[in-house]
Amino acid sequence: MEKTLEHAEISEAIKTLPGWVFSDNRLRAEFRFRNFVEAFGFMASAALEAEKMDHHPDWSNSYNKVAVELTTHSAGGVTEKDIVLARKLQQLAAARR
Repeated sequence: MEKTLEHAEISEAIKTLPGWVFSDNRLRAEFRFRNFVEAFGFMASAALEAEKMDHHPDWSNSYNKVAVELTTHSAGGVTEKDIVLARKLQQLAAARR
């Protein structure tokens, strides 16, 4: 089982993840794109990366916005896997803007 990160470790990690916050034992971010097609394209590419990691986000989409929440359910909190996926999502979103 993955080890959950301490609050200080999470705080340090999100300093390098603009727009991400730690709340309710989850990492949260909202990405905005030019339109629905760009938002959906982001979700499709993110889904492929998440599947490779076997670590899947909780997320929702409304037109050009994608809200993402990351937590490792089996560990009961945020782990290094969540940080790694958040960084990957940042890169994928930046490539679409």
